Amino acid sequence: MLVKKPQPTSYSKWIGKTLKTVFILEALGIAVSYGVYFKLNTERDFRLYMRQNYNWVLEGYYILGEKIADHKTRELDHKVWSSEGKI
Repeated sequence: MLVKKPQPTSYSKWIGKTLKTVFILEALGIAVSYGVYFKLNTERDFRLYMRQNYNWVLEGYYILGEKIADHKTRELDHKVWSSEGKI
């Protein structure tokens, strides 16, 4: 005997596609955020670029480092950039 299965409605297909898209975009956002954080954490020249173009991102990085790990990266960067004449 053949068993009839109900066909998914266009509404449920739309919800499924939307959820997949949101999940992919969220995963992509997390990956990009981690990549920027990793580059900020490892490259002083990238921090200088961010200071000149996206200062609010660098301030967030410094504040996060000071609150979580008590880093003095801000002061060290300022000393190095001043001695090199970049700022």
